[in-house]
Amino acid sequence: MSNAPLAPVPAGGDLTRAPLTPDRIWQLLDTVPDPEIPVISLVDLGIIRAVDIDGDKVVVTVTPTYSGCPATRVINEDILACLHANGIENARVNTRLSPAWTTDWISEKGRAALLEYGIAPPQPKGIPEACPRCGGHSLELTAQFGSTPCKALWRCNDCLEPFDYFKCI
Repeated sequence: MSNAPLAPVPAGGDLTRAPLTPDRIWQLLDTVPDPEIPVISLVDLGIIRAVDIDGDKVVVTVTPTYSGCPATRVINEDILACLHANGIENARVNTRLSPAWTTDWISEKGRAALLEYGIAPPQPKGIPEACPRCGGHSLELTAQFGSTPCKALWRCNDCLEPFDYFKCI
């Protein structure tokens, strides 16, 4: 069982003809965006917990960001659609709730993508370090919930722009 993605596909790599390996599956899953935050892949979000292969059967284990996440069904469908589109028909998705997902599982690449998109990535202190738009440090919480339950809405007093902060979980 593998719990971490491996090296990306080399430029020009064709995964539809590659051997069925965990590395290949991780690479495919790294192309599947989170449906609520499409700038981050499911792999970089840290919800893909394992890829197992038994003969021609692929099992992808997912830990949702929280047990009531409304995107869980769509995520599972997107995983299967990606695998099917790449010639992997015998696949299923398992859900694992324990250990619970944590924002610590978001990769550095994922954190950078959030920031570039304008979402402040989770911080150990539970509050954003700086405005993702201007880098200002005069910030105020305007709502505990932003565009999704995983995010809070903040406002920068320097540029006066609102922004989402991905809450620490």
